Amino acid sequence: MLKIIPLGGLGEIGLNMMVLEYMDDIVIIDAGLMFPEEYMMGVDVVIPDFTYLRERRDALRSVILTHGHEDHIGALPFFLKEFNLPVHGTDFTIELLREKLREHQLEETAELHKIQAGEILETGPFKIEPIRVDHSIIDCVGLAIHTPEGILIHSGDFKVDHTPVGGPATDLVRFAHYGDQGVLALFSDSTNAEKDGFTLSEREVGKTLEGIFRNAPGRIITAVFASNITRIQQVVNLALQFGRKVHFSGKSMRTNVRIALEHGFIEVPEDAIIEERQITQFPDNQIAMITTGSQGEPMSSLSRIAQGRHKNVQVKPGDTVILSSRFIPGNERAITAVINNLYRLGAEVVYEKVSDIHTSGHAYSEELKLMMNIVRPAYLIPVHGEYRHLVKHARIAEDVGIPRERILLAENGDAIYFANGVGTLGERVTTGRVLVDGKGVGDVGEVVLRDRKRLSGDGIVIVLLAVDEVTGDVIFGPDIVSRGFIFEDVQGEILENAKRIILEILDDIERPSHVDWNDLVPDIKKGLKRYFFSVLRRSPLILSVVIPV
Repeated sequence: MLKIIPLGGLGEIGLNMMVLEYMDDIVIIDAGLMFPEEYMMGVDVVIPDFTYLRERRDALRSVILTHGHEDHIGALPFFLKEFNLPVHGTDFTIELLREKLREHQLEETAELHKIQAGEILETGPFKIEPIRVDHSIIDCVGLAIHTPEGILIHSGDFKVDHTPVGGPATDLVRFAHYGDQGVLALFSDSTNAEKDGFTLSEREVGKTLEGIFRNAPGRIITAVFASNITRIQQVVNLALQFGRKVHFSGKSMRTNVRIALEHGFIEVPEDAIIEERQITQFPDNQIAMITTGSQGEPMSSLSRIAQGRHKNVQVKPGDTVILSSRFIPGNERAITAVINNLYRLGAEVVYEKVSDIHTSGHAYSEELKLMMNIVRPAYLIPVHGEYRHLVKHARIAEDVGIPRERILLAENGDAIYFANGVGTLGERVTTGRVLVDGKGVGDVGEVVLRDRKRLSGDGIVIVLLAVDEVTGDVIFGPDIVSRGFIFEDVQGEILENAKRIILEILDDIERPSHVDWNDLVPDIKKGLKRYFFSVLRRSPLILSVVIPV
């Protein structure tokens, strides 16, 4: 029996990780992270829960990567600290991973292997062929997986662009080859299942960018994802075409461009690149900056430029700023703040809502239909997306003619079984999200997040009190310190009244007392909570420290 278990990526955007299990062998496809949601205050990143894999450590054979985006490789530094497995990926994917592992001091111990489209990789009972796909990062592959139960196709993140720029198109011929052989199941990207039609071609984006370069009177600052090497190459080519020098700004931008240059994925003449300090040495109409910060990240180069906090670059009238990426849900407010600030400084700003300066890397509905029609799977399993995306993808599959009973709508933790050509959904396994905060992995849970939310909303009140452990007399305090609760100089009488409430609670205790003074803590918190809510309608986090002396 073949068993497939998604540990992340089904029911959410990001966190992609899938387990293939047959007998005593397990292969893992991708190990990604997701960035924290709004309620995850202070959390840096989120990774999948590895509990299921820890329980089957001896069966783990290898990790196969489809491409180098964070939501597919970002969890590997944490994974490889526990499981020293061989990792297989394409050239650019492995180099991006190597850079991440270097930051975690894992580069020397990690076993990294480069694969190419068309090669056959044998691991455990599986034979896996990477198939070239087009996406918003270079060197991406889908996977044809030969298993004892039949052939599985994993699309990876893909789109079908018939006029791609800077790389090969999705290899529909190879996918069709497997369709002719007979495919047991297609695991297909659902991210854009809600969008009708076809994705805009990257070549059309290039035409829009060319028009901007042709008409811009001053400097051009283009913000783009550092992983989108194809888009970066387009901007570089336009800069060269119109006689502009290029400056790369932002740590991740410089790192990714360096890797792409070293491995031949991008071409930039050495004399075309300038350092930040050289920008003022050229006329404005000879400068093109390529920077990070298209999502309004607070510490990014573009955000600092927009806020006037950049050391060497100040926006001025005549500058043109291009945000060549989509607005990722949840980032809209930060992005619009950057746009507004840039306009205040006199720049002209071009972004996706006013111009075709970006295209998605994920297939729209017609491309999903095309993939299903050429692969012709017995079963479809929608992957990569929130639940509504999975449902929409399932409905598209029905329109194509796949029977509803052969569409397996799974979520994270749902075991998918295949035996004798029949697929079923089985039991749920342990899965979930592990929060990474600084160097702590998994030590921030719901209780901590709840406390952080209360701290951010109503602040904190700390009560300090020392009592004679024999007589119960107050030796020190009660002293009350608040942060983020009230402005003490204006409403100090509220804290004075709170002290009286604490003293009243102490007066109710019989003297001499032999109680555990720590038992007072709940009573103090309860009394203060009731009082603060009655006078202010606020519920601060209350910490009481009672010290018997």
